[in-house]
Amino acid sequence: MAQMTAQQAADAAQAAAALAQNAADKAQSLADQAALVANSGGAEAAAAATGIDPFIFRLAIFVLAIFVGYFVVWSVTPALHTPLMAVTNAISSVIVVGAILAIGAGAIASGNTIAMIFGFIALILASVNIFGGFLVTQRMLAMYKKKG
Repeated sequence: MAQMTAQQAADAAQAAAALAQNAADKAQSLADQAALVANSGGAEAAAAATGIDPFIFRLAIFVLAIFVGYFVVWSVTPALHTPLMAVTNAISSVIVVGAILAIGAGAIASGNTIAMIFGFIALILASVNIFGGFLVTQRMLAMYKKKG
């Protein structure tokens, strides 16, 4: 009877040791994921650590940016449209610089035609936005000038 009790105690101790090792492994895995998120400092790493597909994560951010942009732009009073257009033109000029860099980097580095094509498309669209913004700004400013 005493030998059976000692054997059962040894089996229970081994099972407890296995459970403790399993818990330690899971804790180490969680600590590694937390360290990954802390070291990268990005929300994308947090999404990867939680198992969210990065494409879905970026798509959600894009959709939220659309809604925020829509409500921000449509809540602006008409008196502030001209300064808002000027800021939009400034942002578009930064996009133009980035597009030129993408075209140049794609041509110099590896000849990646996809980067060059998207850079060229971004350059054309941002240029249209800039010139259209200047035309709209000039037209709005002309409305405030005295006639005569």
